[in-house]
Amino acid sequence: MCIWGVRIAWHTEGDGEFFCPGCGGDRNYRLRTGKSRLVVLGVPVLSRGPAGAVIECGVCERRFGPEALDEPTSSRFSAMLRDAVHTVALAVLTAGGAGSRHARETALEAVHDAGFSDCTEAQLVGLLAALAADEGRLPGAYDPLSGPLDGCGTWLSVELHEALAPLTRHLAPQGRERLLLQGAWIALADGPYLPAEREALAAVGRSLMLPAEDTERLLEAAARTPS
Repeated sequence: MCIWGVRIAWHTEGDGEFFCPGCGGDRNYRLRTGKSRLVVLGVPVLSRGPAGAVIECGVCERRFGPEALDEPTSSRFSAMLRDAVHTVALAVLTAGGAGSRHARETALEAVHDAGFSDCTEAQLVGLLAALAADEGRLPGAYDPLSGPLDGCGTWLSVELHEALAPLTRHLAPQGRERLLLQGAWIALADGPYLPAEREALAAVGRSLMLPAEDTERLLEAAARTPS
């Protein structure tokens, strides 16, 4: 018979959805906080203070630290990847490929593969025109179907950082390289890299936290690969 011991009384503070590292999938969770109590003969007699907070899976009932919520759910990860590909495609087209039908089609294919299946070429061109019309982000007038634009402006750095930085730490190195290569294939669809396209792709590499030498190696390899 256990005469004394320590028990934790758990209280549910909230709930939601998370990616359970135990189940390996998206699950409902309960955020629970606990208080330790000294128990004698089954009777709580003395509080021993808080026991901290845990994330309890609603399926396997395993408990994890609050950092488990930092991992995106599968649906959230898919959305982040979709937005990243879309932003990279727009950045490369803005830097010089928007006037090429082949480049636009290559960008549209990448966007579709990433999950934006209902995105049309007209919508893509409309977004480029909207970027050009935003005087706070792009300098001067720009026809998205007739001319390139400097690819290393402040707007590009901000947009790429916002789209890629949250995703980068959840991607394996091969995944980050794949994103850069998708941008490279769009840039190469209408011929060799333009200087602005090179700058845009370098900005993509920085946002993906790829070493500069790796970015250069990947861009050169893509340029040598027959389309």
